[in-house]
Amino acid sequence: MKIHRITITPIAFRDPPLLNAAGIHEPYALRSIIEIETDNGHVGLGETYGDAPVLALLDSTRAHLIGMDPFDTNGLRARVAAVVRQGVRGERVEYELAPGTDPRKDAEKIYAAFEVPFLDLQARHLGIPLVELLGGAVRPEVPYSAYLFFKYAQHIDMPATGYPLDPWGETLNAEQLVAQARTMIDAHGFGSIKLKAGVLEPSEEVKCIKALKRAFPDKPLRIDPNGNWSLATAIAMGRELAGDLEYYEDPTPTLEGMAELHRATGMPLATNMVVTDLRQFRENVRLNGAQIILSDHHYWGGLRDTQLLARMCETFDLGLSMHSNSHLGISLMAMTHLAASVPRLSYACDTHYPWQAPDEEVVRGGKIAIRNGAVAVTRAPGLGLEIDQDQLAKLHEQFLRCGVRTRNDAIQMRKYQPDWSGRAPRF
Repeated sequence: MKIHRITITPIAFRDPPLLNAAGIHEPYALRSIIEIETDNGHVGLGETYGDAPVLALLDSTRAHLIGMDPFDTNGLRARVAAVVRQGVRGERVEYELAPGTDPRKDAEKIYAAFEVPFLDLQARHLGIPLVELLGGAVRPEVPYSAYLFFKYAQHIDMPATGYPLDPWGETLNAEQLVAQARTMIDAHGFGSIKLKAGVLEPSEEVKCIKALKRAFPDKPLRIDPNGNWSLATAIAMGRELAGDLEYYEDPTPTLEGMAELHRATGMPLATNMVVTDLRQFRENVRLNGAQIILSDHHYWGGLRDTQLLARMCETFDLGLSMHSNSHLGISLMAMTHLAASVPRLSYACDTHYPWQAPDEEVVRGGKIAIRNGAVAVTRAPGLGLEIDQDQLAKLHEQFLRCGVRTRNDAIQMRKYQPDWSGRAPRF
């Protein structure tokens, strides 16, 4: 079985005006869809970032993989490393809150982008679900958490273009946030709730968590200020939230600050910002900054490297769950197969998937179901997914039209607030 064709299709799909510490989501999120075809007719699927620098590296790597055996993942790693060493020309904008944009992680990102379709091909060739390649499923379905955002009612620059109105409406206070949570839980049955914070005054966000606690007393809660609170603010707000949280995620921006916060409050802290590679993992063990690591195979180096992270967490008695950025179904199913294979999955995983519109999925059959807060592991060979080529073409055409090439939430925010600085921590 040899690779004879690789197709990389950049796509754009509508993204709501979701607020975060760096600004606001742009009207379109970017992804790359990867299809790798072998000489025996199998097609392996992958999904990763769609920003211009990533696309350039994916394209540069593609020619070096033709003729490879998809079982040769060591060879894949070596070829990716060689391409990344040569670098990529063009604008590099590092979006601080998304490690996927960090150029220091280029080798891990590009390897992961191709490893998933390589593994998908392996499993399709063997006629087994991908999870079986990862050691087998320790759970038949994977729990996910409701992911709440403060948000504006609509994108400021979109009404005149025919861009559809956002069905979620505005969320800027506790009452609206509880309503958002109820809508999401009614639709998908989530058993836990996460709030993306670092947006409003910290005391207001604490009030929102208290309102969620009253409205959903049996559901574990998390808050994620994305490093936008100073250490003093994080300590003060942590003390106000004592007893309300399942865990406290990245309230303050440094590993040293997280360690001091944990000493001051005793609260379990989670991160996807200050522990994003094994060097930082070692330092975290020394400092005891975060007790829960939020993995992400897109920048941790793929599915098997994330399994290694899971074993490291078990060795050092750290909790484990998953981080999310805006994504579609191929990423969701790769996350699900991976999470199903990991004995130490301490908490429900993050996913932005409910925010993505039903008519903008690229997998055949439409959006993947989230029932009772969980996604079932597919049992068909590989990831168990096929591409809807008409949908792929539609979202590629949208990419060509939308004008977004590199995510920058701060620039988008300045359309609403011209003096927006993006300074962090802001509170």
